[in-house]
Amino acid sequence: MKRLLVVAVVLLAIAGPAVAQSEQDDQGRDLFIARCSSCHGAEGSGTRFGPDLRDAGAASADFQLRTGRMPLSEPGAQATRKPRVLSDEQIHALVTYVASLGDGPDIPSVDVTVADLSRGSQLFANNCAACHGATANGGAVGANAFAPTLHRAEALEVAEAMIVGPGQMPVFSFDDQQRNDIVAYVTYLQEKRAPGGLDIGGVGPVPEGYVAWALAMVILIVIVLFIGKQKSLGSDEKR
Repeated sequence: MKRLLVVAVVLLAIAGPAVAQSEQDDQGRDLFIARCSSCHGAEGSGTRFGPDLRDAGAASADFQLRTGRMPLSEPGAQATRKPRVLSDEQIHALVTYVASLGDGPDIPSVDVTVADLSRGSQLFANNCAACHGATANGGAVGANAFAPTLHRAEALEVAEAMIVGPGQMPVFSFDDQQRNDIVAYVTYLQEKRAPGGLDIGGVGPVPEGYVAWALAMVILIVIVLFIGKQKSLGSDEKR
C-alpha cells in the first residue's frame, strides 16, 4: 500500500507541470485564435492584414503585447504604444504560444549593473539618435511614420526593440554588453533633470539653440524700438 502511495505521488509530481503547461498552451492558442488570427492567420502564417509570426519569437510577441502595440486599433495602422488590453497571465500565454510556432529570438536578459554609461551614450548617438532624437524624445522618420519617445519605455522593452526591430526600426546585431550599455543610457535620459532651466522638451542642442537665438533677436528688436521711441520723445520735447 505504501509503495502504491509513493508511486502515485511521484506520478502526480511528474504529471502536474505537464498538465499545467498543456493548459497554458491551450490558453495561448485560444487567445491567439480569438485576438490575433484575423490578421495573422489561424496558424500564425500571416494574411494580407498582418505578417507571418512563425519566426517572430518570444521577444517580438512580448514587446508588442507588453507595450499595447498589439492588438492594432485597425488593420494597417502604425503600431503605437497604448494601454495593455491583456493581463500579464494572458500575455505570458500568448508569448509562449507564438514562440512555439518557430525559431524566433528569445526574450533577452537585461543587467544595467554591468553597463558602461559612456559607451552607451556613444552607441546611442551613433545608432539611435538619428530617429529617436539626441535625448530620446522621438521624431519623424518619413513616410508618415515616427520614432516614439523612449521616456516611457521600460528597460526590457528597449532591449527587445533592438532585437526585433519593430515598425521601421532595423534589427541591431548588438551583443549583450552593448544592449546593456544602451539600455543604461536610455534609463539615464529618462531620469535626467535639467538643472540649467527649461530644456524645451529636450529636443536637442541645435533646435534649442535656434529658439535661443530667436528669443534673443526678439528682445534685441524690442530694445532698439524702445531706444528709438525714447529718442523721438526727446526730440519732440526740444522742439
